Amino acid sequence: MAISASMVKELRERTGAGMMDCKKALQETDGDMEKAIDLLREKGIAKAAKKSDRVAAEGLAAVAVEGNVGCIVEVNSETDFVAKNENFQNFVKEITEHLLSQRPANVEEAMGQSFKGTGAPLQEVLNEKISTIGENMSLRRFEILEKGENSVFGQYLHMGGRIGVLIELNNTTNEDLARDLAMQIAAAKPTYVSRDQVDASELEREREVLTAQALNEGKPENIVQKMVEGRINKYYEEVCLVEQTFVKDPDKKVKNLLKENGNAEVVRFVRYEVGEGIEKKVDNFVEEVMAQTKKQ
Repeated sequence: MAISASMVKELRERTGAGMMDCKKALQETDGDMEKAIDLLREKGIAKAAKKSDRVAAEGLAAVAVEGNVGCIVEVNSETDFVAKNENFQNFVKEITEHLLSQRPANVEEAMGQSFKGTGAPLQEVLNEKISTIGENMSLRRFEILEKGENSVFGQYLHMGGRIGVLIELNNTTNEDLARDLAMQIAAAKPTYVSRDQVDASELEREREVLTAQALNEGKPENIVQKMVEGRINKYYEEVCLVEQTFVKDPDKKVKNLLKENGNAEVVRFVRYEVGEGIEKKVDNFVEEVMAQTKKQ
């Protein structure tokens, strides 16, 4: 039976599932609308789709390393309650292992890959979890790093996975050093490894702001430039890992620590803080109670 656009549209409106899922369900059921709905429900797609517009800003970050490959991932849930659930934590662990072994290029590719031992794509397995747990969940992001032989990974999870860090160091195999620097990144939140990585436009904008601040403070123009350069150095200390003060020894900078350890180098790092950049819905409990009172 030919599947028309109007049939796909109707099924999509009735289930909230995606267009391609609806079309595939109709094809598999020979255009039978009710059977297509049941099929989407069986796969957990219909129920998951209805929750897909709900904000999932909680969850966990996870890190795993196997040989020369490391993976860091963020999987989101709607509530911290679910994030603390053992089943959710195990699922995040399984996703991380899946990514580590399959090495997809992006989230879309990962969701289409057969998930370990199930024979079903990760997207379908995730839909089933959403249907079972009753909350929207998503694989938000991940990054896979591959290191050289004379390098080492450092990993760190803070607050059980609220913040995750994966770092690669070169010219060393000192795992303790790598872990210390992963903790540094979790605590001090650098954006770059070193000064030469700072975006030129970002630096210029910072310089303009600092110049305006100094002039507004009434400082003479002949000393404003020196003040700005001093404050730019402070800015570098905030955003560049190697310029930061080492959290375990306030008398030492990270770059000095690296030098003491055989001139080790930071190749790159990834820091995930769960929910960063996601606009969270803030519930007003008082207003909710008042609204319910008015209905009675």
